[in-house]
Amino acid sequence: MKSEGLIARAETKIHVPVARVWEAFINPKIIKTYMFGTDVISEWKKDSPIVWKGEWKGKPYEDKGKIINIDPNKRLQYTHFSPLSGKADILENYHTVTIEMNSDQEETRISLSQDKNESEGELKESQRNWQMMLDSLKSILEKDRLEELN
Repeated sequence: MKSEGLIARAETKIHVPVARVWEAFINPKIIKTYMFGTDVISEWKKDSPIVWKGEWKGKPYEDKGKIINIDPNKRLQYTHFSPLSGKADILENYHTVTIEMNSDQEETRISLSQDKNESEGELKESQRNWQMMLDSLKSILEKDRLEELN
């Protein structure tokens, strides 16, 4: 049984407006650049499915979930299940990922959480992966910003 209490967390501040960050979270072409080469398919509407396809540690995968909450420029929340986990495809084996954005004119703070980590080891790996993803997103968006200014 997964513990709701082991929640992975990652965060960053990106020096771009929130609308640009939001676009990066829902545009499959941008997602692929910072999310480990993942192809994402979704209508980006509440209750719509979301699918991630790609390769992780040499193994092909097709993960799935559902959009729970979508509030442009503020919050994106979805469930996530990976068959690579070896677990049964039942609701209690789905993580909930919550991405929240707070912004002033030129900077966006992103807070991300993922529930239902089963152990300290899984928690640390989840946090490491999410932080890597956010750091990659920050690098890409801030680089784009510099290119826009040139």
